Amino acid sequence: MDYYGLMHPFQSLVATSITAAVFGMAAPSAYAQTPASPSTPAASSPAESGSEATLDKSVLDAALFYQLVLGELNAQGNEPGTAYSLILDAARKTNDAGLFERAVNVALQARSGEPALQAARAWKLALPASREANRYVLQILIGLNRLGETGEPLKLEIASAAAVERATAIAAIPRFYARATDKKLAASTVEQALAEYLGSPSTGAAAWTTIGRMRIDAADPSGVLDAASRAQALDPKAEGPALLALAVMGLKVPQAEPVVRRYLAGQPAVEVRMGYARALLDAQRYAESAAQLKLVTTEKPDYAQAWLILGTLELQDKQPLAAETSLKRYAELALPSGGTPSEEASRGLAQAYLSLAQIAEQRKDLPLAESWLSKIDNADDMVSAQSRRAGILASQGKLDDGRKLLQSLPEKTPADARLKLMAEVQLLRDNKQFKTAYDMLAEKAKLGEPDFDLLYDQAMLAEKLGRLDEAERLLRQVIAGKPDFHHAYNALGYSLAERNVRLPEARALILKALESAPDDPFITDSLGWVEFRSGNLAEAVRILQGAYKNKPDAEIAAHLGEVLWASGQRDQALAIWREGAALNADNETLLETLKRLRVKL
Repeated sequence: MDYYGLMHPFQSLVATSITAAVFGMAAPSAYAQTPASPSTPAASSPAESGSEATLDKSVLDAALFYQLVLGELNAQGNEPGTAYSLILDAARKTNDAGLFERAVNVALQARSGEPALQAARAWKLALPASREANRYVLQILIGLNRLGETGEPLKLEIASAAAVERATAIAAIPRFYARATDKKLAASTVEQALAEYLGSPSTGAAAWTTIGRMRIDAADPSGVLDAASRAQALDPKAEGPALLALAVMGLKVPQAEPVVRRYLAGQPAVEVRMGYARALLDAQRYAESAAQLKLVTTEKPDYAQAWLILGTLELQDKQPLAAETSLKRYAELALPSGGTPSEEASRGLAQAYLSLAQIAEQRKDLPLAESWLSKIDNADDMVSAQSRRAGILASQGKLDDGRKLLQSLPEKTPADARLKLMAEVQLLRDNKQFKTAYDMLAEKAKLGEPDFDLLYDQAMLAEKLGRLDEAERLLRQVIAGKPDFHHAYNALGYSLAERNVRLPEARALILKALESAPDDPFITDSLGWVEFRSGNLAEAVRILQGAYKNKPDAEIAAHLGEVLWASGQRDQALAIWREGAALNADNETLLETLKRLRVKL
């Protein structure tokens, strides 16, 4: 029969053009073979041979060919249901892997999950040794959120990998479950599937690391640490356990950090050490972070990001010469010769140039500071650059010009307007124009919903102006509206302690702040000051010494020195005050303390 003659004329034309697609969707090698002679013995079944079936040209008779063409025509003609049925039927008749895969994909493209699963299972039944068929079943089950049914296909996926590749296959599992909605069920399913590999020297570390990654998604930090510890016990050199521990360090999980440090004691990947430095930075353990960054720059001198963060920390730690060297090194690495930096590098360069301008400004080299600022062409960092320029103008007695410079910045969104306001308020505060800055924020507070960050700044300015009741009212408004704003608790507690009033309440407020930021040296300083005001001198010394060790700062030095002075340890007090003056000779708290106690350094 002339099957083409039965088609609509248009279908006949399309059929000719679609023939290549029909041949291409089945196993390519099948159609390139020479037809077997009648005397050729039949091939063994897929189950027996362990390989997928191929479609011999002798099987592709006119009826089957026409069926496939109609299937493709329906697929292109927005009739996926008919296309699916025709192609799946052809796949079942021929046991051809390519046709099964095409049927699955037709269903997936039509967003028909159940038919796709049916086709994938038919494929797997016809070709039990097909890893691709099993993988389709696994991924479709996950997509349908039938996670409880994924255990067996997951086990087969792992088992079908060659022994030398099995650890790699295990490590890839979390990617399969990335979009699973029930993360806890996904984690438990994977753990059950990996049970036989957990104790093996060749796969145990990878298996426990994979379980740990699944537990991260399931919000089980203690389970992550357990998995990391077990993985590290099996392979101390593996970086996966250390990365798991890093992931939960910020969640205050006990014993996460020792897992990282044990790995770093060997021959660690520089990226893991960099991750540890970032975790220390997030925990405000700046000196320890800087130490790790120095090791990174030693082990891998061309690791640009390490130089940038190190330079920033060195500048914060009042080491301008070291900071300048680090930041210039970053600029050399981040700026390709004759090329254009990436978006990330462009942001980093803006930060480096701002810091270098700050160093030049501290040295009173204003032309050099302006030169660094002129290199910034990233629009997102223009506010920071103009703020620094405004500061330079203010230092030359041109505060109004500096304000005009900030006011002239473009304002495309409410966020832009907020940044401009904050920059101008900071400029005024730096130049002790507290009343003008306060009035700007008070005016802003009358408009729209409360901005708790700006209300906090307004409270700090009210305190500078001696409006203590107003400052307390604003801080309580911040605490009520944003209960996790730990800076507000600390500021109010410190204010009460500084005035030597309601000390039990002050202590409670500061302890509340420490719950959110237990390693913050400035909040710890506030707690030490409360103990001093309460008459607990020994405890105050202990707390303030810890804060000063964690963060050498002129204000903490002022408090620690006063407590030592009151304790009769005057030589030690003088030594601490001298260190504080070397850090920042203009610190108001230090200067006021020395003046009140009539001490000359």
